[in-house]
Amino acid sequence: MKLLTFEEDGQLKAGVKTDHGVLHVEKTAALFNAEVPKEIKEMIKDNVRLIPLLESLIKKAVEENKEELFLEENDLIYGPAVPSPEKIICVGLNYKKHAEESNMPLPDYPILFNKYNNTIAATNEVITLPFNSKENDYEAELAIVIGKQAKNVTKDEALDYVFGYCNSNDLSSRDLQFRTHQWLLGKSCDGFCPIGPYIVTSNEVGNPNQLTIKATVNEEVRQNSNTSDMIFKCDEIVSYISEHMTLNPGDIILTGTPEGVAFGYPENQRVYLKDGDQVTIEIEKLGKLTNIFKEDSQKINASALDGNLINN
Repeated sequence: MKLLTFEEDGQLKAGVKTDHGVLHVEKTAALFNAEVPKEIKEMIKDNVRLIPLLESLIKKAVEENKEELFLEENDLIYGPAVPSPEKIICVGLNYKKHAEESNMPLPDYPILFNKYNNTIAATNEVITLPFNSKENDYEAELAIVIGKQAKNVTKDEALDYVFGYCNSNDLSSRDLQFRTHQWLLGKSCDGFCPIGPYIVTSNEVGNPNQLTIKATVNEEVRQNSNTSDMIFKCDEIVSYISEHMTLNPGDIILTGTPEGVAFGYPENQRVYLKDGDQVTIEIEKLGKLTNIFKEDSQKINASALDGNLINN
């Protein structure tokens, strides 16, 4: 099943992508007197009951020809797949070839850092590049969405705690990231964690470590790999993190990026993101996550001022 959010009357609503269009969950539940949470996070918490219920509601809506309950996907303004996660935990240097291109040793343990809710963005959202950075990079990543509380879970049982997966882009301002030994600043700028367009449930995805993963910039393929190149697999990551902190439903784990990021090239060949660039992240079975980038007006105004000073 593919869950998503979309904007309607200034609010985020839940939808389910189907062969008949996107099911408007709230309207469908009201029509058929079904008890369904309105928020994605609550739906994730209640997934054992809810997924079969949603499947039955889709079937009823189709059988009764309730076409008004299905929306055209192309007409939607998407919201983030998970609008307000409690935790966004990221794994650094988790692909062998990416570690090699970055001239860094393979880690002995997962390298963890975090982002915050200010970084969450939706597909098709325009993301503003920070005015004080010149080295903004794309990073295609598989995101894990936790489905039930996990604490000290074993590797063998770890994936049972996963609700689903989605595309993500771990955007990174490299000059800010490496200003100090802590990566936080370069990873947590506004809009620097777009996710979506869907959360695809784990039963539909199957093995998360056998998925093609790709990033294109202005339709040029920059990253093209497979999640099988991960150093620490998805089950290892969930288990390891759960040994140190409790994972809750709706928490997101970004699992690292493959080779092909701008930072991985020799310094004189790095092509970082600029005003007007369009980046698409595409992971097998998860759809496409696309964002356009624009310069911050402060940066544009500062450049104009510098030019006037030089001219004068």
